[in-house]
This record gives sequence, C-alpha cells and structure tokens, in this order.
Amino acid sequence: TDAAISDTASGSVTIKGGISTNVTGLTPNSTYYVQADGSLGSPTASIPYDISGATYVQNFSVFSQEGAPVDLAFNTDGTKMFVVGVAADNVNEYTLGVGFDVSTAVYSQSFSVAAQDTDPYAIAFNNDGTKMFIVGIAGQDVNEYSLTTGFDVSTASFVDSFSVAAQDTSPTGLAFNGDGTKMFVVGYTGRDVNEYELSAGFDVSTATYSQSFSVAAQETKPYGMDFNNDGTKMFIAGEVGQDISEYSLTTGFDVSTASFVSSFSVAAQEATPTGIVFSTDGTKMFIIGFTGDAVNEYSTGVGSVTTVLAGKALSSTSINLDYTT
Repeated sequence: TDAAISDTASGSVTIKGGISTNVTGLTPNSTYYVQADGSLGSPTASIPYDISGATYVQNFSVFSQEGAPVDLAFNTDGTKMFVVGVAADNVNEYTLGVGFDVSTAVYSQSFSVAAQDTDPYAIAFNNDGTKMFIVGIAGQDVNEYSLTTGFDVSTASFVDSFSVAAQDTSPTGLAFNGDGTKMFVVGYTGRDVNEYELSAGFDVSTATYSQSFSVAAQETKPYGMDFNNDGTKMFIAGEVGQDISEYSLTTGFDVSTASFVSSFSVAAQEATPTGIVFSTDGTKMFIIGFTGDAVNEYSTGVGSVTTVLAGKALSSTSINLDYTT
C-alpha cells in the first residue's frame, strides 16, 4: 500500500505489475524480498552470534579521543557507543545516527576514571545505563559508577569498588548476566574467566567469588569478553592469537560447563584485539584494539530466511512489483 490503512477500512493496494513509491532506503537495481515482518530485505540474514561465518564490514577511528583504546560498549539500541582506553583514562561517548552502524558515529563527550584507575581495561553497563562498571589493572578491581541519566557519562559519579586481586592481578575483561546477579572477569595473569555471584544485581559490593574457567589452551593473553543473551555462548578476545575464541556453555552463565568451539581471526583488521561486544540481537560483532585504534564492525554468519520475492528497486523510494528473477 502507498498509505496507512486502518483495520476494517478501505484503501488502495499496489498489486503485481504496479510500482510502489511509499518506500525508503532502497538501493536502485537491487532485488528485494518480503521479510516475515513485512519489511523489504535480502533473502539471507545474519545468524546471531555465529562468528564462524562473520565478515568484516567497516571501521571507525577513535584515535582523536584515545590513542590506546581497549574496550567498548553500546546502549541497548546501539545509538550510543562508549570506548575506554589506557592513554587518556577516559570513557568516550559517541552518538550513532543509525544504531550499531559505526560509520554514523560522532564523538560527544568523555568522563575521566583516572581517580579510580589509571589503567582502565574494560567497560560494562547495567540494562538501563544507570550503572557503569570499569575494570582496571592499576587498582586490580571493578569500579562501579552511578549515572543519574542512563547512558549519559556526564552524569556519572563513583560509588564503590570490588577487588579481584585474589583471582587475577591483571583483570582486562568484564561482563554480567542479564539481571546482574553474576559477574565475570577475565585476566591475563591467571588466563582464566572468574565468575562471581552478586546477591543484589549490579551491586559489586555484594559480589563473592564462585569459580573459574581456564582459557590458556586457546589464549595466553586474554583481554575482552562477551556472552550471547542467554549465556550459552562465551567469547574471548586474545592478543596472542589475534582472534576471538568461542565457547559453548551447557548451562547459561555457568563457566564450569564451558567448552571450546572454534576461533575467528581478526588479524587483518586488528593485531591486538582487546575488546569485543555484540549488537543486542547478535547479528553484529565489534572488535577494538590499540594497534589500529579503531572500532571494527562485522556481520555475523549469513543464512537463508523464508522470504517471498517482492521486486526490483527503481530508485531509493520506488520498487517495481512485477520484477522476477
């Protein structure tokens, strides 16, 4: 249709052989298919969290703000990106015109964490962005900050810290489960992932050490880490292998059930991968490191989806519904 039609109301429908002009964002001469949600797209789609078939897309330099970036995070819809580094000891905030598209990123502001740690290596947020967490090697701890406005670092203030020195004196990666009742810290002294239980979600003052899982067989200098949404997949960024190691967990967010699956090289884009994060739906992966000083964007593995041929785009706003391949 070329207009919105209310339920039970009448309206015009463009049928096969016609041209629809009420569309946007098309690439002229490209073929489009009707997706399950009614949108137009490709007959294939990215498979969430499938790094085996990941492909490099593009990158975004953060060198103007940070000469040694080590980790990154996004807000839920990907319209904000945060980069932490060990040169400026800041959290740098960027706005993205299109969610999870780093080509649309623009620097916004920064927040110094130097008063708590002069070697910040990892960053994480709670779900609504009202809490921010920084792991640092200098303090060997996880520092918690409160944000009065979610995902706005200008409103951040330090709350408290939790030492992880008893488990690792070089903590470099950080992640939480969905409700913040589990925290995971990876480090290159122990070369393992340390799991902690939090009696109050996203409150590091309530954390207690639980168990660990060694990644030394795959990576002797692990840095960043991330999980899929249900914790049945874990990913570790490593400097020595210049790759991302994937692990399968038979019980979500329980590292004692983890086993190595495969690895994916990022050496062509970053020789020192230190941070990893996925888009909320797992169809995009982002890698950062202090060799290239850039955020590298990847699409995850591609698989076919059930679609119906719609037509061929005549322009960015029109499509010929009579086109057949």
